[in-house]
Amino acid sequence: MSPTMIAPVVVEENNKYQKGVKHLCDNGLTKVPTKYIWPEPDRPIFTKSDKLTKPKQNLKLPIIDFNELLGPNRSHVLRTIAEACETYGFFQVVNHGMEGDVSRNMIEVCKKFFELPYEERSKYMTSDMSAPVRYGTSFNQNKDNVFCWRDFLKLYAHPLPDYLPYWPSSPSDFRSLAATYATETKEMFEMMVKAIMESLEIDGDDNEAAKELKEGSQMVVVNCYPPCPEPELTLGMPPHSDYGFLTLLLQDDVEGLQILYRDEWVTIDPIPGSFVINVGDHLEIFSNGRYKSVLHRVLVNSTKPRISVASLHSFPLTSVVKPSPKLIDEHNPSQYMDTDFATFLQYISTREPKWKNFLESRKIHHL
Repeated sequence: MSPTMIAPVVVEENNKYQKGVKHLCDNGLTKVPTKYIWPEPDRPIFTKSDKLTKPKQNLKLPIIDFNELLGPNRSHVLRTIAEACETYGFFQVVNHGMEGDVSRNMIEVCKKFFELPYEERSKYMTSDMSAPVRYGTSFNQNKDNVFCWRDFLKLYAHPLPDYLPYWPSSPSDFRSLAATYATETKEMFEMMVKAIMESLEIDGDDNEAAKELKEGSQMVVVNCYPPCPEPELTLGMPPHSDYGFLTLLLQDDVEGLQILYRDEWVTIDPIPGSFVINVGDHLEIFSNGRYKSVLHRVLVNSTKPRISVASLHSFPLTSVVKPSPKLIDEHNPSQYMDTDFATFLQYISTREPKWKNFLESRKIHHL
């Protein structure tokens, strides 16, 4: 085949993958395409240090009971939050008030969205990262050399009235259910910020950072991981940390989330109705390295589709993020350079975002 004939074939192949993994699966798939096969050291059976992991290793994260947090045992719960953020970068929240219809309805309506015909879903496909709604595939489909077994729907959500008119109108109840979910997760985030500030011994009421976060950015990201014929060859999401302050994750009952703990990948047991909350890069910077944004990834399986809904919260996109002045003194100098969203966008526009590379690029190395 001549080079002039090969080029259109390559373009056609790439276009096929740009439509997403759900589209591939809906058209019948018995093997994982080469585009999704990860190098051996990055596949699920390996750890960061390239050692084989145990076949099954699940981790029970610290559990924060919201009723306890708001009750007389608050000081004890704050210590548990601090220990979780320092040790794991993750914890799970129960009795948060969203266990019933709000969470259940959000998972169900998101499943229905991904069951829509491709032509309907593709209306929201764009490479514009600032678009109020973005449907796409993989992790960063314009930069990824190897694709992830994941499709997503990203919704900017604050201020909600600015963005809601752009959200999908199908399924017919999508906007109303997703708006309720976004509003209630925002309220939960604000309560968690107050607790985080207290756990860092920063006054949560008279605090400029807390006020900024209240008016900050919120993005709801719905992840769809279809069943995979060869799950040992690919990943739902690659190892990464979250760019932001806190992420509130709602999952269905299918496990898949793993965190890097003591140099081993361990699976998080999903607790029905709970939220998994994790430290983002901005909180690591704000806490001057006391709280850690931890690497995590997603595995897929051969039998069950998996849906998760992440609500990512941080400072306003125009804000400068830096360590809290209250956590810096002559004995604890600033560990991170000031950063902003423009710096992050410039960084990821020139390379494939992975691991904690962006955060590492903002560290100050003291002699």
